[in-house]
Amino acid sequence: MVKIRTLDEFQNALDKEIAWRKKELSVFKTGAKTNGHQRKPFIRAGVALLYAHWEGFITSSSNHYLSFVEGQRCSYTELKSCFGVFGLKQKLNTLSESKNAAQNIDALDFIRDGMDETAKLRMSDVLRTANLRSEVFSDIARWLDIDITSFETHFKLIDESLVKKRNEIAHGEYVDLSGEDFGVLINEIQTIMDGYKTALENAASLKGYKR
Repeated sequence: MVKIRTLDEFQNALDKEIAWRKKELSVFKTGAKTNGHQRKPFIRAGVALLYAHWEGFITSSSNHYLSFVEGQRCSYTELKSCFGVFGLKQKLNTLSESKNAAQNIDALDFIRDGMDETAKLRMSDVLRTANLRSEVFSDIARWLDIDITSFETHFKLIDESLVKKRNEIAHGEYVDLSGEDFGVLINEIQTIMDGYKTALENAASLKGYKR
């Protein structure tokens, strides 16, 4: 993961992350409006690509935010509880599953004293982001203490118009989608991506990660 220490570095990382994705999607959005027998397979490929950019952007931008928060060199105790879990979860799993004495003692020592250590934050430590339905997206946002209220009206679109159709295409099923509907879907998903980017930028600038 790229190390991000300043607000400018964070904002630049998000700008780059979303710009290349929008540029690539614009090619498919334009192509979907053309006439001809190639349009329908082009649209189906576009749905798969749109999903890839949806999952890729939400995952990457979230990890950029974690890198930024980590770059502030705060201890777990200085951060909101959701970030403290990043440090505790692996240790709690060790206590739950391991029968190794040294590992369990180390885990308990961390729970007792380690929360004053500088936080280390990795999304992969707490959550898998594959098959990014609205439920998974909501979970990611909650791990970062990002308010999801403004995104809730889009949940049906995410689940049924994007993820469901993408899964059907990935499993070789025929999905018929008009160029107009595909264009609307791209616009809606990009709106969510833009909104999430803004929410992360606001959280970073307002130090919303601190207790």
